[in-house]
Amino acid sequence: MKVMLTGAGGQLGRELARSVPSGFDLAAFTSGECDIGDASVVSAIVAREKPQLIINAAAYTAVDKAESDVAAAERVNAQGPAHLAAAAARAGARLLHVSTDFVFDGNQGHPWRTEDSPHPLSVYGRTKLAGEAPVLQLGAQGLVLRTSWVYSVFGGNFVKTMLRLMASHPVVRVVADQVGAPTSARGLAEALWCAAGKPALHGLHHWRDAGAASWYDFAVAICEEGVAAGLLQRPVDIVPIQTQDYPTPARRPGYSLLDCTQTWREMELVPAHWRSSLRRMLAELKEING
Repeated sequence: MKVMLTGAGGQLGRELARSVPSGFDLAAFTSGECDIGDASVVSAIVAREKPQLIINAAAYTAVDKAESDVAAAERVNAQGPAHLAAAAARAGARLLHVSTDFVFDGNQGHPWRTEDSPHPLSVYGRTKLAGEAPVLQLGAQGLVLRTSWVYSVFGGNFVKTMLRLMASHPVVRVVADQVGAPTSARGLAEALWCAAGKPALHGLHHWRDAGAASWYDFAVAICEEGVAAGLLQRPVDIVPIQTQDYPTPARRPGYSLLDCTQTWREMELVPAHWRSSLRRMLAELKEING
């Protein structure tokens, strides 16, 4: 199957590119090579490549910066998927698109199902929600996979930021009243390739690693596992704080844990617990760093 990947230079894109299963022929494009915000570029590349499947891993993910850079976020997160959906429809191709838990406001105390009403609190969340619609309008040819708190050995992410801070500060303060689930880009890539191999799978789905955590819980695990892996010389004090103690330009949901039971069942894929995924990522980071 001919697959076209957009956003191949990002952390998810790089995981997808290095884990292509047998039976798939991948044509990967970085954002510089295929600007999904440009309809003519998307149309020309899809017409040339003639993919049977398009996986969109391109996104504007700078959550706080998006508050002041609205046009750029809309161009990539909202207009980009619409351009891909239009090109996919013309080519008769299937489109897999990745979205986010930030489409929810966090104002409920149980995991969010696909049928729950979204209410984004930020420009990032709003633009990502807007990008879902044209993909879902493809019907049986469109699949949206929402996920949360993605990290990997590639690019910038929370894990790498915490490791850097913990290596240089004796005390790190981390928000403890925002709850969700860390998700390894490696595991997310596995899920997307699994979905790629199930042509009947379509519509709106949720995927994340198993378990739940606050950012504080995640940071504590990063410290403990980082020391165990030899990436940190010593443990540091991690102090839980409230969201109000760490104001940011973008508002974030207080509880954004995704209910993935239906997707896990339909994919026949059991996710790893987030702490196991973290341990695997840190071991790889240790190898890369020598």
